[in-house]
Amino acid sequence: MASATATPITQLPSTGYVRAAQLLGTIVPVSHATFWRWVKSGRFPQPVKLSAGVTAWRAEDVRKWIESQSVAHAA
Repeated sequence: MASATATPITQLPSTGYVRAAQLLGTIVPVSHATFWRWVKSGRFPQPVKLSAGVTAWRAEDVRKWIESQSVAHAA
């Protein structure tokens, strides 16, 4: 279980895939609908279809996205 003080990027595995349920709420604090709008518009990385019913994101892509958000907010 992640610590209450853990940053979103430390909650991600270093490699592999993460599902939307793992991202929403803590790592990407937006609603399900907003999240999918961001994916569709290109604001969030595109997912990978692992099988017919499994959609996931590369952990590395999510980490890069989080880092880019931190830089954008720091400017």
